[in-house]
Amino acid sequence: MEGVIASRELLEVVLPGTVEPEGLQLRYRALPAPEAGQILIAMEATGVSFAEQQMRRGRYYDQPPFPFVPGYDLVGTVRAAGSGVTPGLVGKRVAALTKVGGWASHVVIDAADAVEVPAGVGAAEAETLVVNGITAWQMLHRKARVRAGQTVLVHGANGGVGTVLVQLARAAGVKVIGTASARHHDALRELGVTPVDYRTEDVPGRVRELAPNGVDAVFDHVGGRSVIDSWRLLAPGGTLVSYGSAATRDDTGSKQWPVLKILGRVWLWNTLPNGRRAYFFNVWAGRALSKNRFRARLRADLAEVFAALQRDEVTARIAARLPLARVAEAMRLAESGTVAGKVVLIP
Repeated sequence: MEGVIASRELLEVVLPGTVEPEGLQLRYRALPAPEAGQILIAMEATGVSFAEQQMRRGRYYDQPPFPFVPGYDLVGTVRAAGSGVTPGLVGKRVAALTKVGGWASHVVIDAADAVEVPAGVGAAEAETLVVNGITAWQMLHRKARVRAGQTVLVHGANGGVGTVLVQLARAAGVKVIGTASARHHDALRELGVTPVDYRTEDVPGRVRELAPNGVDAVFDHVGGRSVIDSWRLLAPGGTLVSYGSAATRDDTGSKQWPVLKILGRVWLWNTLPNGRRAYFFNVWAGRALSKNRFRARLRADLAEVFAALQRDEVTARIAARLPLARVAEAMRLAESGTVAGKVVLIP
């Protein structure tokens, strides 16, 4: 095993069940050694995404059984490597998409799942663009395939994914209409976005005023009634990309049902002969069929996002940086709806 490990134990956050943020548990355990093909990463930044908020409520579509360690992504430095790992990776700063397990001081992953972070990009800055950046890039360019001069609607334009999405869209020469509460409108205007207040305005009516012929794409994380309105706002040839069901966050009952309803609508809409397309975006799609292809695509797309950051086309919006041990406070802040950007956890 390559590398030197200073500490022999790690700190991790455990989600024991459907608890309030204060019910998250801190646990120390022995530091694992990476096996063949694996690396040990000393976490420098991880984050609170909507996925963890859903998992805390037991509402994420395919979360593992309790108890488990949340953490959808992370950035850190490789401290040790198992046999068969490319020489020289130890000491490098890397990013990784994990789905779970990222809320820990040290994480073991397959080396093939790590993406090197460009020199000069800070850990917290990179962290804001891992799951959010990959999601935004793939929805914009792989699903909607936007082109300069088009107009798109982004729901939750001030959120983690939304903030990256609108910036990547503007960099591509796309006009953006973005929904957000009024407190975020000035920030959106600075990004070149036309804001719509989803709390006080008739969103479909206002979007039709701004785009009488319809929009070329809608990115909808809300689900429920919103996804139906989003479909109806599309121009001929337009694309709807649904990627969540935030409207059902506090619902009870089956956590699969809201997603299954959207999937059913997507299937139905795609049978209609009107030239429009609908997708339910899952960042993990294709991994089960071909890990190598999935990894290559993820590596290429995250590299595009990091390049956009280095060109100042995207800014790393950090809402707050809090120590891992203050995860309950971080969760509360992320769920408050009062911040723009990502709440980042640091060691």
